Amino acid sequence: DYMFTVSDTVQNSGAAAVSLFNYGRVTRFDKPAVASTYVLHEGLIGYTGTEGLQEHKYASIEKDKQAQPGKSTDGWLGITDKYWAVTLVPTEKQPFQPRYAYFEDGRHRYQSDFLTDAINVDAGQSATVETEVFAGAKEVAKINAYAEDRHIKRFDLLIDWGWFHFITKPMFWLIDTLYKFFGNFGLAILATTVIVKAIFFPLANKSYASMANMKKVQPKMLEIREKYADDKMKQQQAMMELYKTEKINPLAGCWPVALQIPVFFSLYKVLYITIEMRHAPFFGWIQDLAAPDPTSIFNLFGLIPITLPHMLMIGVWPLLMGVTMFLQMRMNPTPPDPTQAAIFTWMPIIFTFMMAGFPAGLVIYWAWNNLLSILQQGVIMKRQGAKIELWDNLAALFRKKPSPAE
Repeated sequence: DYMFTVSDTVQNSGAAAVSLFNYGRVTRFDKPAVASTYVLHEGLIGYTGTEGLQEHKYASIEKDKQAQPGKSTDGWLGITDKYWAVTLVPTEKQPFQPRYAYFEDGRHRYQSDFLTDAINVDAGQSATVETEVFAGAKEVAKINAYAEDRHIKRFDLLIDWGWFHFITKPMFWLIDTLYKFFGNFGLAILATTVIVKAIFFPLANKSYASMANMKKVQPKMLEIREKYADDKMKQQQAMMELYKTEKINPLAGCWPVALQIPVFFSLYKVLYITIEMRHAPFFGWIQDLAAPDPTSIFNLFGLIPITLPHMLMIGVWPLLMGVTMFLQMRMNPTPPDPTQAAIFTWMPIIFTFMMAGFPAGLVIYWAWNNLLSILQQGVIMKRQGAKIELWDNLAALFRKKPSPAE
């Protein structure tokens, strides 16, 4: 249990009434190393019913020195890290003044504190105030339980789900639910991918059907390119007219990738911020789904004892992701536009290097999603009566191009 109840009792033994103030603070000495200022919030944090969520990064509070929102009768405040936090929750339901401050008095000091209105204690009487203190790991289930059982308003915001929380939180719930069934977060991610593919199947079906139709009009597209070889403007106009007549979306092949983007970022957020994913193993050499694949092709996967720069840590799973992405894109007809064709060629290579530094769980998701997309697209194109271009496109890569005529 990470929640503690602190009781302060004062006995007035004097002959006159006294006024006291309940005061609490969370202080951090010296600025810590923060993970990423763009992906999640680390620093001073609080929530009050009057002003909602308040977040102050270390750099911003150093500049502002102090931030003092309006008084409130409910809420909480403290300091949060990536996986850990300490917060104070006043429980007396009386007005208190929250404050976030930075002091430089020999050491860097960051502080979240509160001060209640005066509490009058008559002579011979006593007064007791309670403050709940959370100090521990930001486990999703515990945070939600504290919010519900102790009636702490929006305590779930202690975990930075981001602007797209409406996607990220359900994503975590689904993965966590499947983890309880499979006993492995990696398998839970694979199962989540299958479920997401099923949800987006109608859109993907339309996309692949459009690509199948594009294959059927490929001869007409070649005729247009030959007819207007010297006039790119007329060539583009003729192509657009053909697309309109045949009801074809030339960007249909991008939809399977575009549909992954919200899921990609929500899964990345889940892997990055949740302590449940920290050090969660998969199989084999993947012992932490929240960390990059530790292997690299450039040191023969550990056989050569050299330390490589971060950008050259191209492990097994990033390579599998790149290969499956390459195969998926080769399922489609080669774009007639040279620029688009170049993008289709280089995109898998670029993504392989980009994804190498991402969490292994995210790369595994992408590779598995690519494989499912290849199977799905193959089935749909076969049903549409369209030829699957994969083998012809692969053969074309190794076919010697004819020399230009003199």
